[in-house]
Amino acid sequence: MTEEIRLQVRKNHENKYKEGYPLLSKDVLTNPESIYKEGSLFQLIDTDGNFIGRGYYGLQNKGIGWILTHKEKEVIDHLFFQRKIAAAINKRSPFYHREDTTAFRVFNGEGDGIGGLTIDYYGEYYLINWYSFGIYQFQEEILSALNLLIQPKGIYEKKRFDEKGQYVEDDDFATGTRADFPLVVKENGVSIEVNLNDGAMTGVFLDQREVRKKLRDKYAMGKTLLNTFSYTGVFSVFAALGGAKHTTSVDLAKRSVELTRAQFLANGIDPETQEIRVEDVFNFFDYGVKHELKYDIVVLDPPSFARSKKHTFSAKKDYTALLKSAIDLTEENGAIIASTNAATFDMKTFKNFVSKAFKEKKLNFKILEENSLPKDFPTHPSFPEGDYLKVLFIQKQASL
Repeated sequence: MTEEIRLQVRKNHENKYKEGYPLLSKDVLTNPESIYKEGSLFQLIDTDGNFIGRGYYGLQNKGIGWILTHKEKEVIDHLFFQRKIAAAINKRSPFYHREDTTAFRVFNGEGDGIGGLTIDYYGEYYLINWYSFGIYQFQEEILSALNLLIQPKGIYEKKRFDEKGQYVEDDDFATGTRADFPLVVKENGVSIEVNLNDGAMTGVFLDQREVRKKLRDKYAMGKTLLNTFSYTGVFSVFAALGGAKHTTSVDLAKRSVELTRAQFLANGIDPETQEIRVEDVFNFFDYGVKHELKYDIVVLDPPSFARSKKHTFSAKKDYTALLKSAIDLTEENGAIIASTNAATFDMKTFKNFVSKAFKEKKLNFKILEENSLPKDFPTHPSFPEGDYLKVLFIQKQASL
């Protein structure tokens, strides 16, 4: 094993790292120039030279590496990865025994002890997300651990470490037997078509599982639904299965029509009975106001950052304005399911966005319930940024 680099943390950051903060950044180090190679192992030491932790260098948009252990004698080798993955699989044991849900997260980055790595399960197939070239240097150890522990039918992978930290276009098949796509998985009894080898995304965001279930079981019956940034329309499918009177799905991507139709058909729903529109969501909001459209439920789940020909959206800067547009198209006493996966602000700030939007519209509101990440997405207690998902079920009420 190559010699570990010794990195010294600045005095004013020592306590944070001694308390378990796992993400390393250049600005906390006295000698950041010591790092030189993706996948290099390092020891983090305090200003007195005492051991704090051990981790790997991997450049990504969040930082420059992750601390993997605070045990001075624990070695980062194939057995380390095997232990971490085995522990994560054991925690998900209840999911493996569910017939109504066959897609879930098996390993959630720093929440399971290895920052920069996630592993998802899709009906006998596994999907690994590598968030830096550094963690990708341990591909052999991680694939070996998966094959030893669970003998998967096949493994796919997404390399998310190009120059801009985005997905690297590639054949995503890694090992085992190739799947026939689309692959049909179950989520709380609902059929969802996924493809693990067709770009950065798979067809469903697994972290929204509990939100979709609540929509189907508690809110959808007899209601009209507007699903914005709809992607493959899975929220719309859940609403329709929950007895929604009608759904409208809006997304800028042309492929969303074909993919959304397929999701409806997979569940025995005639897509001709639903509305699927290819349109910039911001333009649709303008169209909806002009034509006085109203919906009982509006799903608002934008990406953290998005750019179209006419609009640029940043959740931190623009969510309040987006929410105001959604309010305009929501019936009085109707509900907005407002969601964001932006890690740059917390739930308190998100609620402030909601308050500001309704105040500027001179309307009352009530938060009916809130959601964060489901149980298969555990987070690190010293890393609040990892608890990124924020969802509010908001009732629009009468004027102030």
